[in-house]
Amino acid sequence: MIWPRIFTAMVTPFTDEGEIDTEAAAGLARYLRDNGSGGLILAGSTGEAFSLTAAERKTLYNAVREAVHFDIPVWIGTGTNDTRTTIELSVEAASWGADGILLVSPYYNKPTPDGLLAHYINVSQHVSCPMMLYNVPGRTASMVDANTIIAISQQVAVPFAVKEASGSLDQIMRLRTGLSPDVPIYSGDDGLYFPSLAVGIHGVVSVASHVVGKEMREMTERFLRGDIQGAQSLHDQLWPLFKALFVVSNPLPLKWLLSQLHFIRPVVRSPLIMPDDSIFAPVWSAYTQAKHLSSLSSRKTAQA
Repeated sequence: MIWPRIFTAMVTPFTDEGEIDTEAAAGLARYLRDNGSGGLILAGSTGEAFSLTAAERKTLYNAVREAVHFDIPVWIGTGTNDTRTTIELSVEAASWGADGILLVSPYYNKPTPDGLLAHYINVSQHVSCPMMLYNVPGRTASMVDANTIIAISQQVAVPFAVKEASGSLDQIMRLRTGLSPDVPIYSGDDGLYFPSLAVGIHGVVSVASHVVGKEMREMTERFLRGDIQGAQSLHDQLWPLFKALFVVSNPLPLKWLLSQLHFIRPVVRSPLIMPDDSIFAPVWSAYTQAKHLSSLSSRKTAQA
């Protein structure tokens, strides 16, 4: 199993009528493949999974797979707060040919550690593709402790990874020292990706890579070849954008920015509502500044 360094948690483009925009999805997927993304994850938080039916997930998957072929892995989010439903979605996604499944920890009902263990083991027994546990307590209202994740990793029946979005470097350290070396840890927070690399994570499941994928790939490559100062410089340039993309709930700022760049329409599904454009002034400012600094840095590198 080859694990990409940068997964993009891809938005779900919609038409003005609120249906899946397969043409926009295909075009965006090709762009991401060619601009820094080593893999795509569909129907995650950024992809508004809460609003997608199983049939719509299949439509989205088929459009993206046809666009990128097998050049990069295409994963699908199938996690819910009901084990039976999660299994059904996961089995369907695997039957379509998905390269892996992203399983957000069950939300709202706050299962115990034993309940979480049973949930993930149950799902793994019904699929053969890799799975990634997604710990995001800010959205689920429930923290999956490192000890629980380690126990899950030791008992699931398929290749396993972790997307850690608790915002805690302590949690990441506990995972890194407790998990088997063949279990990759991904940052679920663009702003913590660089410091998390320093404590041993494998990669990132990114929002910002939609628009600064090449820069994030370069930051990763610089870090891995020992150019820590260069990687830090790129992180510093990108950090304002990482923060601005969450000025209101994800994926609202990202979808607005992608619409300004003519990739998709600025359409989301209720209960999300696209705010007035004035809300997004910091997003455009941070994006243009990041691109300007990246251009200057590339010129300096070329001249050196």
